[in-house]
Amino acid sequence: MPDSQLIIIGGGPAGLTAGIYAARSGLNALLLEKGASGGQLMNSYWIDNYPGFPEGISGFDLAEKMVSQAERFKLPQKMQTVASLDLGDKIKKVNLENGRELTCNSIIITTGARPKDLGVPGEKKLTGKGVSYCATCDGPFFKNQEIAVIGGGNTAVQEADHLSRFASKVTIVHRRNKLKADKILQEKAFANQKIEFIWDSVVTEITGNKEVDGIGLQNKKGEESTLPVKGVFILIGIKPNKEILPLNILANQSGFIKTDQEMCASVPGVMAAGDIRDKEIRQIVNAAGEGAVACLAAQRYLAGLEK
Repeated sequence: MPDSQLIIIGGGPAGLTAGIYAARSGLNALLLEKGASGGQLMNSYWIDNYPGFPEGISGFDLAEKMVSQAERFKLPQKMQTVASLDLGDKIKKVNLENGRELTCNSIIITTGARPKDLGVPGEKKLTGKGVSYCATCDGPFFKNQEIAVIGGGNTAVQEADHLSRFASKVTIVHRRNKLKADKILQEKAFANQKIEFIWDSVVTEITGNKEVDGIGLQNKKGEESTLPVKGVFILIGIKPNKEILPLNILANQSGFIKTDQEMCASVPGVMAAGDIRDKEIRQIVNAAGEGAVACLAAQRYLAGLEK
């Protein structure tokens, strides 16, 4: 007999929601998280677009409420680092970093993803204090202020247009002399009078004491300059937390997990939800919804095993 019917790997919004659904339905489930539960919520200073909180809520407080709700339904949670997965048989194996092996009938993978960072001085210190990786999340905080968007791909250019609804000026900083974004997005950005461009330049630092007040730049000629801004949106891509995944059977070339609309991966009994999925939209609210769908899919799979 396996240790659990269901193991959920990852304690962000998707994993916690899956856990709440699992515990409430009476499944023998276990949630594993290598650090503090909450995932990317813990990096969100303030959240204004999650339903049910008309005044907004901090990422920490929202994570705490989700954890408390899971505890209310007595969801077992362990702080453990997963080293690898063995999904080859009906009984799935979860190998922990401490050498222990856990077994289960079904797995929901919610290991998430993380934004690619610039790795420059001031970035980490000012994250949540003017440095952001999500325009949809934080754009409204910068009404009538000047901001910078770092990047030149579809996401950066599209989000710059979105941010222009709030900011007084948006400056796109790109390391090349032309954008990588689709032509239709480029044309829209070039036509937007609130968007300006700085070409062939990289960010060397993000400045500010308690909040962002500017960025340092260096162009290809080695010339340095500064740009005073109140916000810096770093939109140079994301990378999946894929280290434990058997990529040959689960993931696409970028390392994100391919699923159907029911969150089922290519291996029977394996589901994925949240930012680790191969998808376009990554928001807290849809991660939570996917966690619920994944748990319901796992329940159907487990019910089929009992027949």
